[in-house]
Amino acid sequence: MSVSTMVDSVVDSSHSNGSDIASLSSLIQLQFVSTTVLQQALDLVENILTSDDQLTVTSKFLPGSTIGKHLRHARDHFILLIDCVAGPAPHIFSYDTRSRNTPMESNLSEAREALKQAISRVNAVVPTANLDTPLTLNAVTPFMQTFETTFGRELWFAGLHAVHHWSMVRVIAGELDIKLNDDFGFAPSTLVYKGSEALLGKAKI
Repeated sequence: MSVSTMVDSVVDSSHSNGSDIASLSSLIQLQFVSTTVLQQALDLVENILTSDDQLTVTSKFLPGSTIGKHLRHARDHFILLIDCVAGPAPHIFSYDTRSRNTPMESNLSEAREALKQAISRVNAVVPTANLDTPLTLNAVTPFMQTFETTFGRELWFAGLHAVHHWSMVRVIAGELDIKLNDDFGFAPSTLVYKGSEALLGKAKI
């Protein structure tokens, strides 16, 4: 059963507040968060943005930023992590080995396919992974650093990192008079605190 089917079953159950998502395993919960965040971006490029140009307009308030760049950057983190854990041990990776100026930054169709691929990869790899799988992360801080971490910690980070970039997408969208969903770019903890009915707000803390 896919994570979306499992979550739909929970959310549509007699407990209409959706808090039963908390009954799923930690692995499936993180898979749910990851795919929900990526689906927000997919919905943006499929149903809200109407032209390729909207991906490449440079923000007046965030110098050098475009919607396309933020979408690509956040998606890359998921792909780099998933590709690492899906490969053979030892699992060594870096978030700094991203490809820049890719087609998804400037083309809605390319962005749509890239985000769909990311969702598919998450759904294919995460269910058979282990949250405690050890990973070695190399990072430019700007000094070279090496950190020991786990797949679970990094999957959580990838989701929250994407939300951070969606908040900047919200700023640029505002500059373009594009209205986004109320939950787009807000951290799950904020949505839970506000009692939001959004999917990422349906939990108990």
